[in-house]
Amino acid sequence: MVAHVLPRGSLLLARPTSRRRGSHVTGTAPPVVGRGQRTGCRPSGLTVPRQGRVSALALQSDGLLLSERTSPEEVKREIQRCYGLVHKLGRGVVYLGSSRVQVGHPHYEQAKQLAREVALLLDCTTWTGAGPGLMDAAFKGALEAKKPVGGFKIARESGEWTSSNFHPYLPPETYLTCRFFSARKHGLVDAAVRNNPSDMTAVVALPGGIGTLDEVFEILALIQLERIGSKFPVPFLLMNYDSFYSKLLDFLDDSGKWGTVARGEVEALWKVCGGNSEASDYLAEFYGLPQTKMNNNKISVEGSGFME
Repeated sequence: MVAHVLPRGSLLLARPTSRRRGSHVTGTAPPVVGRGQRTGCRPSGLTVPRQGRVSALALQSDGLLLSERTSPEEVKREIQRCYGLVHKLGRGVVYLGSSRVQVGHPHYEQAKQLAREVALLLDCTTWTGAGPGLMDAAFKGALEAKKPVGGFKIARESGEWTSSNFHPYLPPETYLTCRFFSARKHGLVDAAVRNNPSDMTAVVALPGGIGTLDEVFEILALIQLERIGSKFPVPFLLMNYDSFYSKLLDFLDDSGKWGTVARGEVEALWKVCGGNSEASDYLAEFYGLPQTKMNNNKISVEGSGFME
C-alpha cells in the first residue's frame, strides 16, 4: 500500500504561542521532536505579517503545525514515492484546474465529460492534483469510463475536505498526500512523459486561478526549453471554456509585440480549445487514432447523457 500520510515527526498537535505586536504577530513554536531529531525551537525573532498568519508552516484550520525541512533528502524521498506511484498506475492525461468550481457549474460538467471521453479515447490513466473542484470532475469522468485514476494530493487547497490527508472516496493505493509542492509537481510532470511512441499522454489545462496558472506555465516552460524529460512530444491543451483564458491569450499576444516572447512561440507549445469536441478531435489526430474508435467513443459518451 502506498503511504499517504505525512512523515513521522512532521506534525505538532499544539498551536504556536503568539502575542500581538502592532500589525504583526510574533511567536515561538513548540519544540519539533521526531525520530532521530534533537529537540529545538524556531527563532523567537520570526515575524509573520498579520494577513499571512496561515503560513507554509501552519495549518491553523485543523490545529496542526508542519515542521520545517531538516534535509533535502526528505524532498527527494517524496519525489521518489511520486515516481513510484506513476510507475505503478501508468502515465496518462494530467488535468490542471481550479479547486473552487463546484458540482453543477457548467465548467465542472464540461470537465467531467472531457475526462470521460479522453479516458475512453486514449485508454489511459487520468491524473490530477487529487483536490476538489475541476480536479474532482476529471476523476469522476474517468471513473465513469471505468478507467484508472491517480493523484498527488496536497494537504492545503481551497475546499472543505482538503485539510485532511485522506481523499474522500479514492482507494489509498491510487494517490499520495504530498508534504512538498515541489514533489507534487514532479509527480504530475512525470505522469505526462512519453518515452515510447505508443505512450498516449497529454496535459489539459482547465479553467483555474493562481495555482493552476503556476502549474500551467511551469509545464509550458519545461516543454519550451525541452526540459520536460520526454523523448516524444506531449500535447498540451488549454481549455478556453466560455473564453475564460481569452484575456491571458491577449496578454501573451501583447508580449509577442513587446518582444518578451517570440512571435508564434506560445501558439506552437499548446492547442487552445473552445470546447470538448475540439480537444478530443485534436488528440485523436495527434495520435493517429482510427476514425472508427473516435466515432464509437463519441457514441458512448452521448449515450451516457453527458453532452457538451
